[in-house]
Formats: sequence, structure tokens, C-alpha cells
Amino acid sequence: MNADDFDFLSQFLRRRSGLALVPYKAHLIEGRLAPIARRFGFRNVESLLRELRFAREPLARAVTEAMTTNDSSFFRDKALFDHVRDIVLPELVASRAHSKHLRLWSAACAAGQEAYSLAIILDQMELADRGWTIDLIATDLSTDLITRAEEGVYTEYEVSRGLNARHLSTYFVHKGASWRINDRIKRMVSFRTFNLLDSYGWLYELDAVLCRNALIYLDHRVKLQVIEKISDVLAQDGTLILGHAESIDGLADYFVRKEGAPGCYGLREQGSGIRYQRLARIA
Repeated sequence: MNADDFDFLSQFLRRRSGLALVPYKAHLIEGRLAPIARRFGFRNVESLLRELRFAREPLARAVTEAMTTNDSSFFRDKALFDHVRDIVLPELVASRAHSKHLRLWSAACAAGQEAYSLAIILDQMELADRGWTIDLIATDLSTDLITRAEEGVYTEYEVSRGLNARHLSTYFVHKGASWRINDRIKRMVSFRTFNLLDSYGWLYELDAVLCRNALIYLDHRVKLQVIEKISDVLAQDGTLILGHAESIDGLADYFVRKEGAPGCYGLREQGSGIRYQRLARIA
């Protein structure tokens, strides 16, 4: 890939999704784009990039989705999920005892493993049996991944990553070489294709947002925009949960780190900080 093509692709992806490319991964980029070139009938990646300059939407969407990192697994980072199960959710249940209503968002959910892991924890807490309403929203940029998540069918390899025998026997149906999440858990999750750069107007008063291992791939300016948008839709006592290796310390004044688990953040008090001032201006 020549320098002009790399610069064009970098700017294209930054506009479309906020993804930030680094030059030393140019060979990996070509590896991801080669199947897209074949699918759309191009001779090679260079031909694809020439056509991409005309920005036909199906091609533009396919290229953008191919360049996102989609690796995931069930209960990825067990220590963090233990913290969600033992600390985050019980605290929310206690503070929402009157309304009996929780709203959770799994952003960048890939093929649904994170969202279904959350649903399994919530099912084990038996909240629905006690009259609770749970809105569990899961989104991803990739239409193909959202389709897979809605189907809830996984390979032997995928279920071997994070699930134990009890999980499989209780929450999955084995069919041939695949495992399908059972209908009760599937109904708990609402999947939707969504770009983190788009409007968050349909999201509101979220009690917890899991945006793990997504911000690290974004351009710095876009990362700040996403953090600000999340601060607007998170409940004042809600929790933002990032990947265990991620940090937004020093990036924005909207959040402060919570004790107990890496990657967990809460909003600053409304009476202080930039977030309060900005919301006051909007009002």
C-alpha cells in the first residue's frame, strides 16, 4: 500500500468511524481488505481503494466494518465480570429498588458474547422473577456481527472461551457443531447496529455502559467526543466500564475512577466540573 492510499484510507476511516490507523500495520490492513476486494470483484486492494474514493455506500460500509477489531469472548476478563456481578449490579439494584428498572448498554458488542454474559449474570440474580424490568441494549458498528449476535449461534471454539459446563447446560442448546443461546437469554438483549460517532439521542439514563476495548482504536479527538456523549446519557450514579488495560485518566473531566476494579468510572458530582457547566449552557 503506497503512502497516498494509506493517507486516504486513514482519513476515510477517521470520518466514518473515528478509527485511527498506524503506518506500521499497513500489511495487516491489506490482509483485512483483500477479502473485501474479492467480494466486490476488484483485482486487488489498490483497485478497491481507487473505487472507494467515490464512496459507494455498500463498499464504504464493508471496508469500515472490515477494519474494526472484533475479537471477543464470553466473560472476557473474569475479574471484571466478577466485579460487575458482586459490586456494580448489587449497588444498582439497591439504589433502584423503588423503580425496579435497570438500563444497561454493551457498546461495541461484537458477536454478542459480552451482552449475553451480562444477561446470564442478570438471569442468575433472578431480577425478572422479582418484578424487575431490564433494558439490556447491545450495539456494534458491524451489521454482520449484529446479525450473528441476534442469531446467538456460536462455534465450539467460541463457547470454549469463557463458558463452563454449567453455563453450556443451562443457557445453550447443542446442535451439531454449534451452540445456540437459549430463547430466554436471547429475549433479554436488544441488538442494534450503531456507530459511536452517531447521535445518542435514543439513549438515556443508562445505569451502566460497557465500552470495552473500543476507545483504544479511536482517534484522540473522537475518543474525547465519545466520552463526552457517554457522560450525557449515563445516570449520575451510573458506571462506565472500560477494558482492564484502558484508562481515561487525564483525558476528560467528566469521569472519576471508581475503587475496586480497573476500568470502572463514575461521573463527577453535578455541582462541579466541566460536565455540569456544559449541561448548564445547554439548558
